[in-house]
Amino acid sequence: MEKKPLVYFLCTGNSCRSQIADGFLKALGRGQYEVKSAGLEAHGLNPRAVQVMQEAGVDISQNSSDVIDVEILNRADYVITLCGHADEHCPVMSNKNVTKWHWGFDDPAKATGTEQEIMSKFRTVRDSIKSRIEQFVKEGE
Repeated sequence: MEKKPLVYFLCTGNSCRSQIADGFLKALGRGQYEVKSAGLEAHGLNPRAVQVMQEAGVDISQNSSDVIDVEILNRADYVITLCGHADEHCPVMSNKNVTKWHWGFDDPAKATGTEQEIMSKFRTVRDSIKSRIEQFVKEGE
């Protein structure tokens, strides 16, 4: 059986952006990828991220918020950081064959205003991540 490429999404707290990317690649990748996500810290799954993903038809409610696992990091084919902090502080990888990308997205958890304004920011970030995942699945980059 052919090994599926491992995609490891990283951000600071593994609560929003990396979880959204994880959910979309699992949903849109048609089983072609092994998908994991983690953070420099584990902040717990953001309930608003779960809600906006449910609106998009993707259930991430059973995902866990995890800290970066060096073993997974070193066997990943793709390491994709979703925030500048994770990009700057990503642990050194011993895997020289890894493809590392930085896809920067605003942190919706930092949004302020009314609940409607905050949810609007979550939806905007969700849709931006979805479109980037669709491009990745289509073009492999």
